[in-house]
Amino acid sequence: MEQNDFNLLQQEVQKIIDLIAAKNGKEANNKLVEISQQLDDFLDFSDDDADLIEISRYQVLLNQLHQKINELN
Repeated sequence: MEQNDFNLLQQEVQKIIDLIAAKNGKEANNKLVEISQQLDDFLDFSDDDADLIEISRYQVLLNQLHQKINELN
């Protein structure tokens, strides 16, 4: 994966955080599902250890954000 992929991923995760802050749980959840699918795709096509570690960090973060979204609903 390229650094650019992770930069875009970071921007998308920030959008989820912003939606949670705005108490827009439905849109935040939709964005989270979209990003989770992207992460799964990255995971399927990556064999670099550093990429796998970074992907797992994002997975943990998305799980935490999912819990926050559930608290909004």
